[in-house]
Amino acid sequence: MRAFSAFGAACVAGLVLVSAASASPPVVVSGPSPFTGCTADDAAGQQAFSTLYPNAEPEPRSDINPTNPLNIVGMYQQDRWNNGGARGLVASWSKDGGATWHPVVMPGITKCSGGIYDRASDAWVSFAPNGELYAISLSFDVFDTHNAIIVNKSVNGGESWSAPLEITADDTDALDKQSITADPYNSNFVYAVWDRFLSPPGINANDQAKINAQSYVSQMWISRTTDGGATWEPARVAFNPGTHAGTIGHIVVVLPNVTHDLVDGFVLFADHNSKIRGVEVAVVRSSDRGATWSKKPIIVAPLDRAFPGPVDPDNGRPIRGGELPDFAVDPHNGNIYAVWDDDLLTGIDAVTFSQSTDGGFTWSTPIKINQTPTSIAPLNQQAFTPTVKVAANGTVGVTYYDLRWNTAAPGLPTDYWLVRCAAGCTNSTSWAETHVAGPFDTEQAAFAGGYFLGDYEGMTTSGNVFQPLFVQGVSRADGNPSDVYFANVP
Repeated sequence: MRAFSAFGAACVAGLVLVSAASASPPVVVSGPSPFTGCTADDAAGQQAFSTLYPNAEPEPRSDINPTNPLNIVGMYQQDRWNNGGARGLVASWSKDGGATWHPVVMPGITKCSGGIYDRASDAWVSFAPNGELYAISLSFDVFDTHNAIIVNKSVNGGESWSAPLEITADDTDALDKQSITADPYNSNFVYAVWDRFLSPPGINANDQAKINAQSYVSQMWISRTTDGGATWEPARVAFNPGTHAGTIGHIVVVLPNVTHDLVDGFVLFADHNSKIRGVEVAVVRSSDRGATWSKKPIIVAPLDRAFPGPVDPDNGRPIRGGELPDFAVDPHNGNIYAVWDDDLLTGIDAVTFSQSTDGGFTWSTPIKINQTPTSIAPLNQQAFTPTVKVAANGTVGVTYYDLRWNTAAPGLPTDYWLVRCAAGCTNSTSWAETHVAGPFDTEQAAFAGGYFLGDYEGMTTSGNVFQPLFVQGVSRADGNPSDVYFANVP
């Protein structure tokens, strides 16, 4: 963080006063780009229409091994392009509780890792209860429209990975935002979900043309393995919102009830021709381990249809905050927790929380939970990209970025925070804040539809310790726009 030491030092005193609890010093998880010498993806040719950010490592997701709590794995993009995807994905593993990390290139998912695709994106990992680890990614070309959802598997805690397996592929350039969930109660079952966008204007139409089409649809798709990854079921539609409607950002959680029901959370959106209007956080349910799904979505909360997302207060440029919900379940009582960022509650981008205590059928009234001061300039109050997990004692933890230390000086000081709640979480006053990391300069990060730290971040828990995995901007001038970091918050 060499380029940011000046105002970083100026804010230290204030940070100590704000946060009574303390996190461990952040540890760097990512390393130098392994793709520097790669020519297989024709990076030079791609730069005719794209900007490459070597050593930019955004958008991590992490999980912890249930058979060895010292084994944590985080997966992230490596060498981000401005207009989508990265040259490859890397998974870093630790077997000492996050003290040291070892990056491993995910094999076979891009040309730079021995595969057939130009780029990859949307990394996600999930441990099964037997300690086997699954990773999922989106791979795609830029000189044609071929794309695929790919799964890799590790049986040694992320040290090495199987050859890639395409669980779906097509030439519509329509796949997006996949995630993977290994069933925590049965190692044979793993659920992969994603979105597939279809639109009459054709595969080469721009996004606005697709959205304005007479009958576009974006559906939830699923593929399962029921034999521990030996085989995967053919991909199929799990939830269809209807024409002129769509879904994005699916995450499956598994309930601790007798039937181990699945709850899938996502953003539901619809345009003027649809019976469903507006944008909402929603869920659908399955009571047969993903074989069938409810046809009618359960609405968690509305979202601001016109919400632009966070912006840089100094120059008005967007910060790509994701605006996607995250979900977690308490394995003891089955409570489901949802977080997202939106401006409906206060008119300013805020971290919003809702919970369900009945398996996802009903949800509490959304509340703002970020503790960003409200006495500062409105745009400096913005908080975004929340991640939620539950500790062993039932405490709910939510991480997020905010801009409370921003000034008129060059750069955009940004900090990472954790708020926790042990009881009464539907009350905003029940949440206590801990500073995790920062300040760092978000303006150093890759610019990909906005300053890009990730549409989501990662977090694990070990006992009652929260373990955020997150991105900080570093220094474009030094050829290192961003790195992935890890911290323990006891």
